[in-house]
Amino acid sequence: MGCEKNKILIFGATGYLGSYMVKASLSMGHPTYVYVRPMKPHTSTASKLDLLKDFESMGVTVYYGELDEQDKLVSAVKQVDVVISTLPVPQHLDQLKIINAMKEAGNIKRFVPSEFGNEVDRVSGLPPFETVLANKRKIRRASEAAGLSYTYVSANSFAAYFVDYLLHPREKREEVTVYGSGEARAVLNSEEDVATYTVKAATDPRVANRVIIYRPPGNIVSQLDLISSWEKKTGQTLKKTHVPEEEIVRLSECKLPQNLNLLFENSKCMHGGSVFDYIKIILYVMVFDMFFFASWTTDHAALPFPENIPVSILHNIFIKGDQMSFELTADDLEASELYPDYKYTSVDSLLDICLVNPPKPKLAAFS
Repeated sequence: MGCEKNKILIFGATGYLGSYMVKASLSMGHPTYVYVRPMKPHTSTASKLDLLKDFESMGVTVYYGELDEQDKLVSAVKQVDVVISTLPVPQHLDQLKIINAMKEAGNIKRFVPSEFGNEVDRVSGLPPFETVLANKRKIRRASEAAGLSYTYVSANSFAAYFVDYLLHPREKREEVTVYGSGEARAVLNSEEDVATYTVKAATDPRVANRVIIYRPPGNIVSQLDLISSWEKKTGQTLKKTHVPEEEIVRLSECKLPQNLNLLFENSKCMHGGSVFDYIKIILYVMVFDMFFFASWTTDHAALPFPENIPVSILHNIFIKGDQMSFELTADDLEASELYPDYKYTSVDSLLDICLVNPPKPKLAAFS
């Protein structure tokens, strides 16, 4: 199976990770298919329309349909061997429809559901993030109950995304925010490597019905390590503002006042930043006006899901350190060990790239 050129169908292909997945599949010579919502000229973004045109020019077969259209789903699934889902958080449970279609089709050799983060059966998080983890577990159990051959991918964190968020290399800032002590270790993998490892694993018999964890040694780093490396490369000393864990936890539980919502809506975050930039605005107020923050948090209800997810993710990765909270054993599959001939992009190499061509800020979908 590992040597065959399996036909690969990708869901979520026009999203952040999906486009990397399509390119990785093509680069390895797999006939590549994508299933996307019908594009409407007046409602679809120009970037997605252009992306689909690019896909088609590269030889990708595009199927248009909704996830509710079972007949279309089954028809598309019957044409391929492997299904990889990169659907965003709000659509994770929609994968149950894909699972039903694969079960009906009966021909799929491997299913890779949309995870690409923490190893969900071995970690936990603050309630907002725990909801996300629980949904991923539901998809795992549903895949198993359907009798599908699966591969679960624990890719930990996207390196370009979080290097941009933590360091802002495009803006050459003089100050950085550190969550907690900054000593918790995380795993930051380049998006291209995540996609490449995933396509390799999806067509590798050794990873059938297994979890594969992406933990290359060169990508294990703490916030303080990352900042120190960046300071050495730029010759600049950055001012560090620490946000204590208790304030991160409190933010995950409280409702934001109207004036901060207005601040976010009118900020540049809405025009190219990420959901996490919203959190930075709030954290700035928390750190520099603690009396104000404490005075209203006791009287406000919790933030509604999914607005409280990003800060809970920050807590899990950079304060709790869940990605490195367990040791790998001889029974675990680690990507860089399984594919030693593949040269992954280390965090240090990514920082070198950031010196000349920093990644553009990305948006994360939670609703």
